[in-house]
Amino acid sequence: MKKIKWMALSLATVGLLASCSNDDNGTVTGDDTTDDTVALRSELYASNNNNGNVTNYNVSDLSVEDSETYITISQDSEGIYYDATDDELVQASRTLGQLNSYADISLADDGINLALNFSSTADLTSPRDIAVGGGVYVVADNSDVDGDPMTDDGRLYVYVEESSGFTLRNTVTVDFAVWGIEFVNSDLYVVVDKTSDIAVFNNFATGYTIDETATPSKRVTIEGIVRTHGLAFDGNTMILTDVGDAGSDTDGAFHIITEFQSKIAGISDGGTLLVAGNQVRVAGSSTFLGNPVAAEFDAETNTVYIAERANGGGRVLAFTDANAGGDISPTANYELQGASSLYLYKE
Repeated sequence: MKKIKWMALSLATVGLLASCSNDDNGTVTGDDTTDDTVALRSELYASNNNNGNVTNYNVSDLSVEDSETYITISQDSEGIYYDATDDELVQASRTLGQLNSYADISLADDGINLALNFSSTADLTSPRDIAVGGGVYVVADNSDVDGDPMTDDGRLYVYVEESSGFTLRNTVTVDFAVWGIEFVNSDLYVVVDKTSDIAVFNNFATGYTIDETATPSKRVTIEGIVRTHGLAFDGNTMILTDVGDAGSDTDGAFHIITEFQSKIAGISDGGTLLVAGNQVRVAGSSTFLGNPVAAEFDAETNTVYIAERANGGGRVLAFTDANAGGDISPTANYELQGASSLYLYKE
């Protein structure tokens, strides 16, 4: 289905708002005889490993697959972020080892070659995720830092965006393999790959400003997870994915942790967040989860979005009201070969 371009819609909305008022529940309505709902953007951007292109899903109605695909200069991408202020999309290219910024996303049509704004230098080796907060772009890179495959390590690349492009500010090396990353306020949460652990670096953007090897402020084990990869936070709920056995396309899961910040605050460094009373697990044959590598969460609609890498060659899944957990079917199931990363934008 073809989408109306949102920038044009926004211009048309200006006139509508001038003659509309808010009713008691905040809904924008028209005059006494006509009720008009102002359409707002609700878009899920997805990267993939197969061709590096961007798929933009209109997720305002999950019963209908409404998507467009935009062509990028990368053949393999992980990590994606949309900045509405500058109308730019940022991807981490595994092909080119750099951050790429693309312009005028709200004007893009299906099949278009995105206009490249600028790129970082080719600093990256194996980028897996992007997190943006505190004025910086952080890229998790899971390449072997010390050249010894018997030791686990990873690196966080910290970039600042200037008018001329991305500048690498510093790198933070850690003694564990990394994958997904997520800012929760000023704290950066990092997946400890090959384990069921997550690590947190308090006040990351301001506390880690030079090239260094750093120890996290806290590391916590999430009971019930075999191997976590993706994480997403919204409305004080954290979603953590479990890829299980990477060779299986049917044993994946995700965990829902409400009141996340207070629960983590109550766990000491090196401790374990138990499942009972703290977590809900979604898993089973009906879920289509095998290797869920990335997640997004919309607290307003209580919807979990998953980039599933293995099942069927790749899917983008949506689960609405999944709080009961168990073997539940997704609300939406879109095929996307090599699905690797997600970013949800709403206005």
